[in-house]
Amino acid sequence: MSDLSDLYQELIIDHNRAPRNRGKLEDCDFQARGYNPLCGDQVTVYLKVRGNVVTDVTFDGSGCAISTASASLMTESVKGKTVAEVKSLFQLFRGLLTGENGDPGDRPSLGKLEVFSGVCKYPARVKCATLAWHTVNAAMEKDNHVVSTE
Repeated sequence: MSDLSDLYQELIIDHNRAPRNRGKLEDCDFQARGYNPLCGDQVTVYLKVRGNVVTDVTFDGSGCAISTASASLMTESVKGKTVAEVKSLFQLFRGLLTGENGDPGDRPSLGKLEVFSGVCKYPARVKCATLAWHTVNAAMEKDNHVVSTE
């Protein structure tokens, strides 16, 4: 199990040091801003949606390693999915972080997002990991308010 934990840490570190899909998407259809006052994480998510499918997604901002890695992995996970699939994925991801999904064998696999399974042991970090997800959800809902984790 230690090897798996080390692998998870390496993936989070990699996505923090070299975030994927980082930067402003100039011709986006929707965007939203999010803020985690607990540790100061800030993120803006940009979405391009065609026919109810997320065709492109990027993020920009600053935050801790968990927040940045989560935003990076979120962009990889939602690209090509329908809005409904993204919302469902967000619910599964949030359940993983809060422990609400139960035993790993009883829930659908979240692929690379499983690296955040240990976050449930640190409740304060759940807000860091879900910030980008709350923000992408707000963008899809066309909510212009700053999303806060509080």
